[in-house]
Amino acid sequence: MNENEQPGAGGAALAEAVRAAMPMAGALLEDLAQRTGGPKGITRTPWGDGEQYGHDLMAKAAEGMGLQCARDAAGNLYMTLPGRDPKAPAWLIGSHVDSVPNGGNFDGAAGVIAGLAAIAALQALSIVPARDVTVMAIRAEEAGSWFSGAHGGHLGSRMALGLLEVSELDTAIRTDSGQSLRTHLLAAGCDPERIGKGRALLDPAGVHAYLELHIEQGPVLEQRGLPVGVVTSIRGNSRLRDPRCLGEYNHGGATPQSFRRDAVIATSELVLAIDGKWRELESAGHDLIFTVGKVSTDPKLHSLSKVPGEVTFTLDIRSGDPEVLATMRAFVEAAAADIARRRGVRFELGGFSISVPTVLDARLRQRLVAGADALGLPAMEMASGGGHDAQEFMRAGIASAMIFVRNANGSHVANEGMTLDDLAAGVRLIAWMLAHE
Repeated sequence: MNENEQPGAGGAALAEAVRAAMPMAGALLEDLAQRTGGPKGITRTPWGDGEQYGHDLMAKAAEGMGLQCARDAAGNLYMTLPGRDPKAPAWLIGSHVDSVPNGGNFDGAAGVIAGLAAIAALQALSIVPARDVTVMAIRAEEAGSWFSGAHGGHLGSRMALGLLEVSELDTAIRTDSGQSLRTHLLAAGCDPERIGKGRALLDPAGVHAYLELHIEQGPVLEQRGLPVGVVTSIRGNSRLRDPRCLGEYNHGGATPQSFRRDAVIATSELVLAIDGKWRELESAGHDLIFTVGKVSTDPKLHSLSKVPGEVTFTLDIRSGDPEVLATMRAFVEAAAADIARRRGVRFELGGFSISVPTVLDARLRQRLVAGADALGLPAMEMASGGGHDAQEFMRAGIASAMIFVRNANGSHVANEGMTLDDLAAGVRLIAWMLAHE
């Protein structure tokens, strides 16, 4: 037993305490679903009624547990269990409560509720952690789905950490209302003037580490039959947002194949070339995924019997390795130039927008792996394809780690498939970390 470990923190006792806390977790999730759901899914708009209901619900639960509640100028909610040394930097267990339009109930909110359930388990075992433990309900992680003119999502965590560009208060416009971020902050009782000073609302020196539980947003844990994963990194991306291939329109019945400058065939060849490069890099053990999410011909000019002269498309390449991203950018440009030369077309790719990968804290990852082993929880290490608030905490110099919980049916959809048993596995891992460090 290390100096911070306390009696009762072992596997069997912890499992029973977490099991006893799960009805509370289930009731909170059900309440959220009932009050913020609709026929097409969950909608909890940033600084809107749905998100506010979620924050108020979490605060009510926390107060019932005897936790100390506070809010910052952005409306982020902090729910704190005092530790043995109140002067020591605190644990921060965080996630978001907002959702994408018509999304799922578990994306984000499960992480906040998991933090409360972990604290409830510690309280049931009469464990007082070595340092304060604060559960943070973060605003507007899904801001990218709601605001145009923002320089990225994660508005709540970026405000808390002093990473928001002050201009975003006025340039970020919520698409459903047409009103600025500043206007919505004021309407929600927040303080955009203080945020506009550009200073952090949360002192990084007062945070020991940030830990985020989130449902997995892909099928890996489901396919592997594992309840939890330890996240190694949050993939960066290289994106072409509006490239196009320009060929030549011509009669589809009278123009021989060898004379055509077919933009569809050229674009298809580029996509298949990228797929081939993915196979090569994946077989060599590199982390890489890509998506061609949009492919379109011009509906004003295309027809059944016309050789297509223009294709617009998008390309999203993601990896946890910046060298792989650089390799793929160079490959796409070279492949496009080669195909253009051979097929008599022109690719106008535009510039790549680039987001660098975030590698999560190695020591915390090792501790999570050790905790899963100590608790007998089958787990794996894995990359995250989607962005999360954890990357902002790492960017601010705060050691951060993430736990993924198995989730069938994907994320940002109404029928997310996390079970309470799998959530309980993640809660056990959080509670173990809090009791042993």
